[in-house]
Amino acid sequence: MTQNKVLEIKVNEAELKKVYLEEIKENLKKLNTELVLWDTKELEKRTCMCMNTIQKEFFYHPDFPKRKVGNKWYYPAEKTRDFILNWIEENG
Repeated sequence: MTQNKVLEIKVNEAELKKVYLEEIKENLKKLNTELVLWDTKELEKRTCMCMNTIQKEFFYHPDFPKRKVGNKWYYPAEKTRDFILNWIEENG
């Protein structure tokens, strides 16, 4: 005859949430540092803006970091992120 055993686990939900949020933050940091350059698709994704809006709002700003290689635009990830954060503070 087999015996049914019950395993009970208690979880501290506040501690679990804290650990979960810390892991998310660490993974986001890694994701942000993994990319050296953004292409236009990544720029659109990171800003949640289409290229028309980007061009209208800040693309032609003299301080916006960009470089055209062949027919494709590239944006240094860290400088672009910093520019956008400053831009939104000034214009938001």
